[in-house]
Amino acid sequence: MNFAWLRRALVYGVLLLAALAVLLPYLWMLSASLKPEEEIFTREIQLIPRTVNWDNYLQVWEKYPLARWLLNSIVVAAAETLSIVVTSVLAGYAFARLRFWGRDVLFYMFLGTIMIPAQVTLIPSFLIIKQFGWINTYQGLIMPHVAAAFGVFLMRQFFLSFPSELEDAARIDGCGWGRILVQIVLPLTLPAVSSLAIIAFTFSWNNFLWPLVVINSKEMLTIQLGLASLKGEVIAWGLLMAATMISALPILVVYLSFQRYFVKGIAMTGLKG
Repeated sequence: MNFAWLRRALVYGVLLLAALAVLLPYLWMLSASLKPEEEIFTREIQLIPRTVNWDNYLQVWEKYPLARWLLNSIVVAAAETLSIVVTSVLAGYAFARLRFWGRDVLFYMFLGTIMIPAQVTLIPSFLIIKQFGWINTYQGLIMPHVAAAFGVFLMRQFFLSFPSELEDAARIDGCGWGRILVQIVLPLTLPAVSSLAIIAFTFSWNNFLWPLVVINSKEMLTIQLGLASLKGEVIAWGLLMAATMISALPILVVYLSFQRYFVKGIAMTGLKG
């Protein structure tokens, strides 16, 4: 007797339940942001509001500097994402294709930094930033995250799976390593670069601990710190949920823009030795 259909139905059922468990808090957040305060906490759960109310969004946008907080987060996330992509592509290509003394040792030492918790380097990084006078500045937020060991590892794995015949043909035609990287390799790395960009942007956008350490003025708060400050000031859950929904929009836009490349990029960066 063929139980393939039963096994498939069971797998899809488990995946559906898992998806609902993940989506339910977001659905409640969206629902609460569109309800008057008195309708949010009731005995019966009501995900679909009786009437759609946009007042929470208007009030929280007018009352608090969400636009400035969003701008700060966009500037920091965009700068960090761009710098991580550039440094990861250059270093990953060097570790994958160029041959130099100590290459593998240097790579594994660099990769070993992933195992060091960020909290361990928090105080040394803060002291360095303070010496440069970058407290409460964009530079202080961005500079400690201009490179990422995970990004170098991801791009190196992609370049290892890249066919070397194209590079060999280019070298026969007289191309150097720089020209090969820019004109031949980079145009074919869009899936991997998109995957790395999504991961880097998401990490930067959701980063809370480092901005909490180096920022102490309300004008320079990122959106995550701004939401935390609202939690201490705002009692109305409708306003807080509306602000949270606004903060989630850039992540949704970035992911939906690059989602077709994301899975492909991860699949192409296999663990090749």
